[in-house]
Amino acid sequence: MTDCRDDLVAVPNGWALVIDDHPLFCDALELTLKSVAKFDNVAKADLLENALEMIDAHGRPSLVLLDLNLPDVSGLDGLIRLKRKVENAPVIIVSSVTDNAIIGAAIRSGASGFVPKHSHRSVFKDAISQINAGQVFKPTGFVEEDISDSAQDALSRLASLTNQQGRILQLICEGKLNKQIAYDLSIAETTVKAHVTAIMRKLGVQSRTQAVLVARDANFSNVLPKVE
Repeated sequence: MTDCRDDLVAVPNGWALVIDDHPLFCDALELTLKSVAKFDNVAKADLLENALEMIDAHGRPSLVLLDLNLPDVSGLDGLIRLKRKVENAPVIIVSSVTDNAIIGAAIRSGASGFVPKHSHRSVFKDAISQINAGQVFKPTGFVEEDISDSAQDALSRLASLTNQQGRILQLICEGKLNKQIAYDLSIAETTVKAHVTAIMRKLGVQSRTQAVLVARDANFSNVLPKVE
């Protein structure tokens, strides 16, 4: 395989981060970034929590490649939590799941691009080039689905919740009371009440029922972490 070092994609100075729990594929993504872009420093993490710790220690990366299916995340939770941490740094989802709904939801949740795992290196190069040009990279065959303005607004508001607030909202959607939520999360009931107040303020609602409706409007079950 030819490694065209003379035809690299220019990227901002810094480091790249690959987050994937499959060691061989993680190594392959590292080699891909070094092959198609000017990244000599590529860090790897097998869990989202490990990745967040790396960012705390070394600062914001210039680019992140993220697998949606990690052991410590569920659905789009990993992407939403990561975007809170890296802010404007581009995040490319690299996933074996290529369903239109998942791709669209990932992009609406802040992903700068979506690359199927079976893609050739040239696709990663094209993705990085488009992202550097201020565009969002969408895979071949992706068909944009219509989404209501209310659902888009709901997703934006839900993405502003902290991780703990997201877990609490999930339990509210399951019909649990503050006392039950406090027990499930091993926190004080007064803490739950404070979080519920903050959740309703962020969602712009006046009641728990309205918060559930907002969550359902954005199909929030696909972006919330599972509570064991």
